[in-house]
Amino acid sequence: MVNSAQSRPRLTPKGERTRARIVAAAAGLIYERGVAGTTLEDVRATAEVSGSQLSHYFADKDELVQAVIDYQADVIVGATGRAGLGSAEGLRAWRDMIIAQARSTEARGGCPLGSLAGQVAESDPQARARIAAGFERWSAVIGDGLRASGRVSAGIDPEDLALTVLAAVQGGLLLAQVQRDARPLETVVDTILALAAGAPAGARD
Repeated sequence: MVNSAQSRPRLTPKGERTRARIVAAAAGLIYERGVAGTTLEDVRATAEVSGSQLSHYFADKDELVQAVIDYQADVIVGATGRAGLGSAEGLRAWRDMIIAQARSTEARGGCPLGSLAGQVAESDPQARARIAAGFERWSAVIGDGLRASGRVSAGIDPEDLALTVLAAVQGGLLLAQVQRDARPLETVVDTILALAAGAPAGARD
């Protein structure tokens, strides 16, 4: 079956900006309220578009949620790539970035991508596949950085390590979310990175 978004004509630059504004508004609302707690009317009002504009870009809420998944994945993967995990400074910047984000919100909302998995993965196969693809992209950029850093302990595959780091981050974010404290995330990230580099847990550069 052809996705309805793929079958639509190419958007004009103005149309692209309007669509992007709708997706960004929806992403913010869904992160704050959840998928079930966000209505199309909420999105329309926040994005300051008409109902006809909203329906022009998205056939239904499911299609909009899929766009939000891609948006969140793009944001996370882009931020991780820009951190430059190939250097010790970049790795530390990435570590500081995700912990600072959790602290700034008292860890509310958890991971912008991971939180979506718990809401839609079992009910929407297309959304689940998009989330899985987003995690694969995230893991890949972490792996590329770790491989370039040359700081991975001998005998550890960078791709396996990247998946382990990603799983640790997800677990740390979940614990931080329920405890309303970024400390679990900080502990998990510092420990897994120290172990990956072959340093004693708790060691600092």
